[in-house]
Amino acid sequence: MLSVNELEDRLIDLAFAEDIGDGDHTTLCCIPEEAMGRSKLLIKEDGILAGVEVAKEVFRRFDPDMKVEVLMGDGSTVHTGDVAMVVSGRVRSLLQTERLMLNIMQRMSGIATMTHKYVEKLEGTHTRVLDTRKTTPGMRMLEKQAVKIGGGCNHRIGLFDMILLKDNHVDFAGGIENAIDRCHKYLKEKGLDLKIEIEVRNFDELSRVLSHGGVDRIMLDNFTVEDTKKAVDMIGGKYETESSGGITFDTIRQYAECGVDFVSVGALTHSVKGLDMSFKAC
Repeated sequence: MLSVNELEDRLIDLAFAEDIGDGDHTTLCCIPEEAMGRSKLLIKEDGILAGVEVAKEVFRRFDPDMKVEVLMGDGSTVHTGDVAMVVSGRVRSLLQTERLMLNIMQRMSGIATMTHKYVEKLEGTHTRVLDTRKTTPGMRMLEKQAVKIGGGCNHRIGLFDMILLKDNHVDFAGGIENAIDRCHKYLKEKGLDLKIEIEVRNFDELSRVLSHGGVDRIMLDNFTVEDTKKAVDMIGGKYETESSGGITFDTIRQYAECGVDFVSVGALTHSVKGLDMSFKAC
């Protein structure tokens, strides 16, 4: 399995390959090889900054001689007109790294900003905001990093670091009890120590899980606020609880006040707007 750094390296390599191809002919035709310059990262919208460390790696990988002066780091609250960093070096390098750096930082900062809003919405409760696997292919590690920078929590990174028995797993396995039992058998055979979460769709399924046991967390899928409160009371703190499905910014506080431990929000990553910023010569 590839490490986080190896996945990021592959992403950067692929991004340069698809953007530059056999050469940035616009830059190469009009900028002398020896020309030196500076560019600033100008913030054009209020939010939470994310992706600074990844941006530094983009610059380093493309041209190790580029100098990066970081003025505002990951997690900083930024406002329109702020300058987050200044980069100096070959003008050709500044121009060829500009778009990839912006694509990453705008995306990550948008996710961090959105996550921060949800976290603020839950202030005063014990409920934590979780992300999901609804991420951009190839960018999952960066997007989940952005969620953490914004104050949220990562649910699971992928299919390898947690067991999540969803409705299709339960149905194909022949029921809740079969799914849980097969899960424990598999983990024992493979020598794995993974947390087990199971999704329930109604009170009948919840009762069956409570009777059978063998899980660490119960996901209440598409429960109303009223039913969530009833379900949390039924569970009585025996297992971690998570609300999921159809929860919006306007309703998330109501679910938190039911006493759930986590609320998962796919919107943190699957449809977020990038934070506006630009890379300008200075």
